[in-house]
Amino acid sequence: MTRQIVLGGVLVFGVLTLTVAALQQPPKPSASAIEVDKLADNLFVLKALAAGGGGNTSVLVTANGVVVVDTKNPGWGQPLLEKIKTLTPKPVTMIINTHTHGDHVSGNVEFPATVDVVVQENTKANMEAMRAPSFTVPPPGGPPPNIFTRNNGTGMAKRTFKDKMTIGSGADQIDLFYFGPAHTNGDAMVFFPSARVLHMADVFATKGLPGMDSNNGGTGVGYAATLTKAADFADKSNVQTIVSGHFNTMTTRADLREFIQYVGDFVKFAQDGKRSGKSVDEVTQAWKTPAKYPGYEAMPIPVRVRANVELIYKETK
Repeated sequence: MTRQIVLGGVLVFGVLTLTVAALQQPPKPSASAIEVDKLADNLFVLKALAAGGGGNTSVLVTANGVVVVDTKNPGWGQPLLEKIKTLTPKPVTMIINTHTHGDHVSGNVEFPATVDVVVQENTKANMEAMRAPSFTVPPPGGPPPNIFTRNNGTGMAKRTFKDKMTIGSGADQIDLFYFGPAHTNGDAMVFFPSARVLHMADVFATKGLPGMDSNNGGTGVGYAATLTKAADFADKSNVQTIVSGHFNTMTTRADLREFIQYVGDFVKFAQDGKRSGKSVDEVTQAWKTPAKYPGYEAMPIPVRVRANVELIYKETK
């Protein structure tokens, strides 16, 4: 009898442990957790409704197949493929990754190995290393293994460009630009001329403090200058919609110009702090989003503020 009670207790404990573990694990992503914004007859933005989905994904349906810009976090590649099937029966033929971070490239490995993958040349080198961003807290036990190495190279970049590349023509045309380092040293900006849409990704991720990823070649002091080149291009090209990394799809050129001012104010705040003899920690604790930027995050994540200030200190002579 005692042995039966003990075994019963062990079984109950095991079931409870598994139940708690299941409750602690995030639900498996599905296509139903992806929202579609239609920007043109052949251009869509796919946004994750669930937490942890990753960056916004642009999808262009061309005559010969589907081009996907960014593929979100691990586990979201298959839901993206399923959602794309609700838009068109055409196969995915190309992925364009805007930069190296895992929440924009990890879904690559779930796409067919035959899919062409195009990135800026510095991003390919970054993807081969998959260094953790400087502005995030390192996970316990260190960073996870390189997702591309773990999948025998599936999803790794196959083609690169330096400053500009044009793919397709007419309604299918895509222009890729690199205006210089900002979020990383390989930020590709993707222009869809027929729709007047510019996918900027995490160079303009949201209305808040951007990540200036020194681990992957990003810059603080030069960030606003790179954004200004992109904004000048957007004005010249009459861009009507900017697709940001994690923000509302309907971002405008006016929003971008305001964001440039915000970044410039932050960099100046950090530089003034260094020149007045303040420590990185003192400047980090003192930074507050100026009231003249309504709608911006009021209290940026401290680890991001500190990492950015530290980088600006290093770059400021």
